[in-house]
Amino acid sequence: MPSRSERSAAPHVDRRGFLAAAGAVGATTGLALALGSSAPAFAGRMAPGTTGGGTGDPVPSAAPQAAEAGAAEAAPTGEGTTLVSVATPRGSGGYRRLGDGPGWPRVVRTDLADARDGRERRRTTIASFVQFTDLHLTDVQHPLRYEFFRAGGEGAWRPHEALTLPGVVSLVERVNKLRRGPATGSPLKFVITTGDNGDENAKIEAEWFLTALSGGRMDPNTGDPHRYEGVQNSGLKLYWHPDSSLRDQDKALGYPRIDGYLAAAMRRVNSPGLNIPWYSTFGNHDLLSGGCYPAAGSFIADVAVGGKKLYTVSAEEAKWLMDGEGRGVDPKGKRIEELLRKHKKELRGITPDARRVPLTQRQYVAMHLERRFTGRGPVGHGYTKENLDSGRLYYSFRVSDRVVGISLDTTDPGGHYQGSLGTAQLDWLDRTLRAHQHDYALVFSHHPSWSMDNFTPDPDRPDEKRHGGDEVIALLQRHPNVLAWINGHSHRNRIRPRGTFWEIATASHVDYPQLARVIEITDNRDGTISLYTTLVESAAPHRTDYHDLSQTGLASLYRELAFNAPGKDGSLVGDAKDRNTELLLRR
Repeated sequence: MPSRSERSAAPHVDRRGFLAAAGAVGATTGLALALGSSAPAFAGRMAPGTTGGGTGDPVPSAAPQAAEAGAAEAAPTGEGTTLVSVATPRGSGGYRRLGDGPGWPRVVRTDLADARDGRERRRTTIASFVQFTDLHLTDVQHPLRYEFFRAGGEGAWRPHEALTLPGVVSLVERVNKLRRGPATGSPLKFVITTGDNGDENAKIEAEWFLTALSGGRMDPNTGDPHRYEGVQNSGLKLYWHPDSSLRDQDKALGYPRIDGYLAAAMRRVNSPGLNIPWYSTFGNHDLLSGGCYPAAGSFIADVAVGGKKLYTVSAEEAKWLMDGEGRGVDPKGKRIEELLRKHKKELRGITPDARRVPLTQRQYVAMHLERRFTGRGPVGHGYTKENLDSGRLYYSFRVSDRVVGISLDTTDPGGHYQGSLGTAQLDWLDRTLRAHQHDYALVFSHHPSWSMDNFTPDPDRPDEKRHGGDEVIALLQRHPNVLAWINGHSHRNRIRPRGTFWEIATASHVDYPQLARVIEITDNRDGTISLYTTLVESAAPHRTDYHDLSQTGLASLYRELAFNAPGKDGSLVGDAKDRNTELLLRR
């Protein structure tokens, strides 16, 4: 079980506390208007790519998939993965350039089962897919971006976050080029995201996410279509000003001047879309303002589409806000409301944009069901009309002929960035695992077990008990068909044995090291199962050319700027045992 020291909800202010930001519920719209708001009013068998909805009933039947047969596999290769090469810093000093470096080896982990000789010759692949997590596609001109938290700590703002769209497209391009699993050579069947697909719960960010994975054009320039309106041309030394000679605090650390950067960052971005089906999982940033506070239908919704923005506060105020967020003592965002009232006269005018409106759970599902976002499917990307009608964002789906997938919603609608499950969902999870007792099961969620200690009541179900990570682990251990619980949120590579299954947490694609994870599962035909995990970077070159402001060049720069972000946590990459692995299980 995770110790208290492992949990990211520590009472001191940490990077997660800096980056999860604020909002309010129940505040009057009078404040929003005062701030310049202009709001618009045994299971059966099923083919991969088909969902079982949210009912907990057995997934319907379909013929076994020929692509799972050994004949469909090719010679495995680590090309295009971190097995072969990893972005590696060059030189020394404050700001460091990146280049090609040696890959990371695969570590065989026998915590839960012995590795038997000859298993490579006997094994049969039963699943092969990719996990994306914590993409954090960000509207950097949003009125409720909390860049001012940086006054309380340099790690509270990302200098590179204007490049999230080129970054995610380059990740899509990597998967499209990869095609097969590096351990088995089996075709990759699908991608699943494990939450925080956007950053601020804004409709425009959800649209970018759906377009990036399904294919199409995205315009990152919200507000005024002719100019950037954010902190990076504000004249405040607190932030990196790439197009200016201003000696800001990031340039003092070696950050470069790159003329034309902001104009390039605001250009339209084109995505080919994934060439395989993909599924969606809900994260706290997909519902809560800044990942922390209820937004839709609140005071926050009015401010979000309004025309005023707070750019800076004192260090003391920033630390006070982050303390409330980090300790979970302000789940409704009363402190941010107080701060906006206090600094009303210091707010700067920006162009309102109705597309920044926050979404409810049902609205989020409805966008997934729009045909224009189907891409390679399935329609809804896991969500169905039942999810739309009920507002429940959990479902089951067919991973392969022998494996069922279960996508959970661990976000607490009551607020705070840590997670939990309501009783109804916990019971549904138990029923679904029992219904699929003759299938192997993979559980997907945004929050890992050690970040599920938030018991704030759900406003729509105030009497329903909330359940934490230890209870979820105990439930999964009662079902011997569970192979793994796969999640994100912590922005950290971490793999833990949980007695009868593995818990696999993967780093984000916004903070360095910006990784996704390929997962391949084999039946070794010797009483054991192997789960192969292999990390992949985006397709962008490791080396950045400051004169190359093309979409690919920006994706390279995204990685390099993230590596050099002041206050970054260098431990997010994890140890060797958390990266490229073979995880053994008895079965």
